Amino acid sequence: MLQPATRPERAFFSSGPCAKPPGWEASKLATESLGRSHRSKIGKARLQYSINLMRELLRLPDTHRIGIVPGSDTGAYEMAMWTMLGQRAVTTLAWESFGEGWVTDAVKQLKLDPTVIRADYGQLPDLSQVDWQSDVLFTWNGTTSGVRVPDGDWIADDREGLSFADATSAVFAYPLPWDKIDVATFSWQKVLGGEGAHGVLILGPRAVERLESYTPAWPLPKLFRLVSKGKLTEGVFKGETINTPSMLAVEDAIFALEWARSVGGADGLIARSDASAAALDRIVQERSWLGHLAADPASRSTTSVCLTVEGADEAMIKTFAGLLEAEGVAFDIAGYRDAPPGLRIWCGATVDTADIEALGPWFDWAWATLNS
Repeated sequence: MLQPATRPERAFFSSGPCAKPPGWEASKLATESLGRSHRSKIGKARLQYSINLMRELLRLPDTHRIGIVPGSDTGAYEMAMWTMLGQRAVTTLAWESFGEGWVTDAVKQLKLDPTVIRADYGQLPDLSQVDWQSDVLFTWNGTTSGVRVPDGDWIADDREGLSFADATSAVFAYPLPWDKIDVATFSWQKVLGGEGAHGVLILGPRAVERLESYTPAWPLPKLFRLVSKGKLTEGVFKGETINTPSMLAVEDAIFALEWARSVGGADGLIARSDASAAALDRIVQERSWLGHLAADPASRSTTSVCLTVEGADEAMIKTFAGLLEAEGVAFDIAGYRDAPPGLRIWCGATVDTADIEALGPWFDWAWATLNS
């Protein structure tokens, strides 16, 4: 089979770090804060500006605080777990590898004996089983399975426990109901196409109340301490980070946030993701040998879309993805190492839909090459 004539202009389909925003160049980043202390006037101003942009784009109510913390989404989520869990029973939901990671932390590290509600890759657990008298840990969008919660309707308005949403590949991709979310975490490296190593922690008023009224039984490392003398350390949520941030990564995030504003804010970002996911779905529907790992469209991710390939095993997927990478038309599309063998295509807002559309003929070429 001849190679297709059209190639994706930007072949970056990794699920993290994800494609940079269209038009991104390192030379376009502001540099005034580089080489300066993050505690300097300009350093604090740029950190606060990034927080203000996130609040604006997410339409986050004033009741919720935004903090930049170390360790990417993982660091932010573990900070929340270590500082707030232990007061009451815990329920954990797991249907992919990162959700299983939070189960491991709750069971083996914090020794909380949580209720664990699981589902296989490609499926969503029965959300009606959740007891909202407990604190509830879940991933909003399962990056390694392509399965997401369809909405926030299942989160009880009269919940006694806190809702902890690992929302790293969901923030900026779905309209999130902030009144249902007590704790949310994400990283710039997903939908915004930013750099890694920095996480964002969003706290609702009930989470702040927990922090100020409860002290965990276990010791907290300095990087996790959000309370001083019984009160929330407000500076963390005004750009005074706990540890030294990369101001280059902050400027990169500001570039992405300003780009997001230019394409219509949250609505524009969601529309871009939806359009690319729809384009990929058309490719799947037109090929009998391709399928979705997430069977139910209502809970199918529109960012990290996971595909099944007929007869695939790990070696076959490695070869399939390697053929496309060697041609420079698709980078980093093999499924996550713990997931069933398949492909994973990032359709987040920084990916152009035309580049997704160009993948279809190249998939055909790789499939034909493997089966010739």
